[in-house]
Amino acid sequence: MSSEVTSRADQAFHHLLKAETSKISVKPLTELYPNLSIDEAYEIQLKVIEMNVKNGSQVIGKKIGLTSVAMQQLLGVNQPDYGHLLDNMSVPNKGIISLEQLFQPKVEGEIAFILRKNLKGPNVTKEDVLEATQYIIPALEIVDSRITDWKIKLQDTIADNASCGLFVLGDNKFSLNGIDLMEIEMSLFKNGELMNTGKGTDVLGHPATCVAWLANKLSEYDVTLKAGEVILSGALSAAIEAKADDFFTAEFSHLGSVEVSFK
Repeated sequence: MSSEVTSRADQAFHHLLKAETSKISVKPLTELYPNLSIDEAYEIQLKVIEMNVKNGSQVIGKKIGLTSVAMQQLLGVNQPDYGHLLDNMSVPNKGIISLEQLFQPKVEGEIAFILRKNLKGPNVTKEDVLEATQYIIPALEIVDSRITDWKIKLQDTIADNASCGLFVLGDNKFSLNGIDLMEIEMSLFKNGELMNTGKGTDVLGHPATCVAWLANKLSEYDVTLKAGEVILSGALSAAIEAKADDFFTAEFSHLGSVEVSFK
């Protein structure tokens, strides 16, 4: 990688870091660096994660974003993206989140996979994922962006850890025995009002296909999905904006519900 590209990645990293330390959102990276590549964006993401790990955080999983056709069309891309989950991003079920720690949060309902063995691409299939899964859990992801007004392109969201803020796992774990992930239905409620619905087929046709994509994508960087990691497989419906005193519930067929509130 050229020194010019390295310098640009460093500058972009510090641009996002400025937002993190000041809690004031910043201009899109793609506005400052119009020819920023996807590989550079992942390099910037890794710089952010490495800084957090150096400061005491621990990587406990991954998230997959842009798994729906609608979101891919919105950003003009034809593939998902991914980010890292850190231990300090985890919020207990029915927990309360302070808006002071976030920028412009939105809430999504997802299915989380917990692996019982490692998965490494490049040729991981949906069936491999199902065989490697220890259990699944209903989940909420609180997506967030350090980019002002969510004016993001693919490189912006990748660099910003795939716009991952926090996540919430339900209390109950479910074996895949007897569960057809394609048929799982999810209803997302805000303050008791139904906001939207989704189904397992809404994420690349099958949630396990998303995890397979992730394992294969990570193999390009010689990274393995590890046993015990939490994998958020992608939003089953559109993200809903969260403000003070809002509470959200995602109800899943076969999997129960998961809740979170904001103050």
